[in-house]
Amino acid sequence: MKLPAPLAAALLLAAFADPLPAAEPAAPPPGCTAQRVDLPGCRIVSYYGNPLSKRMGILGEIPVDEMLERLEAQAEEWRRADPATPVLPALELVATVASTEPGPSGLYRNRMPDALIEKVVGWAARKNWLVILDVQVGHSTVRAEVERLEPFLSRPHVHLALDPEFDMPRGVAPGRRIGSSDGEDVNVASILLSTIAARGALPPKLLLVHRFTMPMLKRYKRIRLDPRVNIVVVMDGFGLPALKRKVYRLTVANEPVQHAGLKLFYKNDKPLMTPEEILRLEPVPLVIIYQ
Repeated sequence: MKLPAPLAAALLLAAFADPLPAAEPAAPPPGCTAQRVDLPGCRIVSYYGNPLSKRMGILGEIPVDEMLERLEAQAEEWRRADPATPVLPALELVATVASTEPGPSGLYRNRMPDALIEKVVGWAARKNWLVILDVQVGHSTVRAEVERLEPFLSRPHVHLALDPEFDMPRGVAPGRRIGSSDGEDVNVASILLSTIAARGALPPKLLLVHRFTMPMLKRYKRIRLDPRVNIVVVMDGFGLPALKRKVYRLTVANEPVQHAGLKLFYKNDKPLMTPEEILRLEPVPLVIIYQ
């Protein structure tokens, strides 16, 4: 069969043409990478805990590779539930752990070794994920504990969380009752983060503030916003979905600061709220933490 001249010429040219380049994988959207996170254009899905403890959260409960795979699967569940919002996984390491004993410092807190922090930071860097360093001050101060972490916070993918539950007054050991932080404590952390970001020409930092009772965060209206810091109030109480929704309304929706987050507990939330249920909350949480 003789082909028409134009078609034959086209086939001949195609035979000798350079092959089409392979399609490159889609780049992550700007503002939702380990190097830069812009809220509200991104959702953070995080695992919480400490590798030295199987009781503090999923981050330390199971082998590292299994934990990382499980977090990726959890993040993918959120991508399917809300395709319009990019998802970035994170590891939230409790880097300053409150203690029931005063310890050598007399401050009822244990600072994790730099080598341990570096290890978790490395796990996240390997995956191009975020790290959030959680601080339980005990009888120390927000300033002292955040300044100690500055070498890590100076990296673009490392961020900060405050846990007022373990911010205790003198004479009361952590664990005896629920502690509290003041809006000015949040400002101290925010100013330090802003200074770190400005000095290093870094993108905005995340500052998470955990909360599950009204007194845990006093004088929230005093919290000052800074363009170099994204403040997220995270409701981290456990219980039935109806109770979690109520506490979320009281501690996050009714006393808004900037952005909203929610913590979920694999062992204590029965049943565990699904992404679809959480997406119906107002405001919609942008940070989801699994413990």
